[in-house]
Amino acid sequence: MRLIPTTICCCALTLWLAGSACAQGTVYVSNEKDDALTMIDLATLAIKGTIPTCKRGRHLQLTPDRKLMLACSDSGVADLIDPATGESLRRIPLGDDPEAFDLSPDGQTIYVSSEDDAAVVFIDVATGKKLKEVKVGQEPEGVKVSPDGKLLYVTSEVASLVHVIDTASGKVVKNIKVGKRPRRMAISADGKELWVTCELDSGVTIVSTADHAVLATLKFEVKGVRAQDITPVGIQMSRDGKRAFVALGRANHVAFVDVAARKVTDLVLVGKRAWNVALDKNENRLFVVNGLSDDLTVIDVPGAKPIKTVPVGRVPYGVVVVE
Repeated sequence: MRLIPTTICCCALTLWLAGSACAQGTVYVSNEKDDALTMIDLATLAIKGTIPTCKRGRHLQLTPDRKLMLACSDSGVADLIDPATGESLRRIPLGDDPEAFDLSPDGQTIYVSSEDDAAVVFIDVATGKKLKEVKVGQEPEGVKVSPDGKLLYVTSEVASLVHVIDTASGKVVKNIKVGKRPRRMAISADGKELWVTCELDSGVTIVSTADHAVLATLKFEVKGVRAQDITPVGIQMSRDGKRAFVALGRANHVAFVDVAARKVTDLVLVGKRAWNVALDKNENRLFVVNGLSDDLTVIDVPGAKPIKTVPVGRVPYGVVVVE
């Protein structure tokens, strides 16, 4: 019986903070300079601990079997972590200075960009062996696999290209010219559009996945902020495909975008250098890591307003919600 008041208190706090039902789960944040993940309780939004990892952890992703995979640039590996125990299960070699990656839909292959080698590398998860290496433009970063696993999209920051690669053959089948310094990507819920954030163009390039033609460009504007300081990087789409959430980097805001109208509906002020974003399961809260203020902003999505700032580690980079 003593647990009942605690549960009521937990739900009341969560309702007050986010207007949602009592949530159970953890928000994980990678911190480049702390070699650790910060864990945040989803219900109370309080820090619940840290997990030591390899050096300079950056891109963080949930695998199909619900493990955490973290790319560590200075260690050259992916750290595979069991969120149930916080233990590292094993470390998979990724090559020099890995930053971004994606997994095949079956979770058996890692596709990781190799910036120094101007290549994307295919790695077998089970054995850690390199399967293929595909040359692309200089300074590749963002990596995104199509929902059916047949195509791989890779951004080249220097060439301002998105390379389309056939995963079966490892051949580049198309090079798409996009905005300056393309970084990250999201695929619409219907699979028909690829949205590419372009850091030095203050915008997003929208590409058809049918013929890989550029459909439109969406430019961001923030009152009182110079265009060169609007540097979009992280992006996530809602499950229904109606909205996109874009972190605007040095502009210290997140843009809420109506996908069909290709129009910004809200701008939400967050911390310094909004870098990557993640939604909770109910899509009531958006979590934003701020790389220069060493914190995470929690946004109430229905109200389009920040509700809490949580200090995390030094230079937070990636964020994943596990429920």
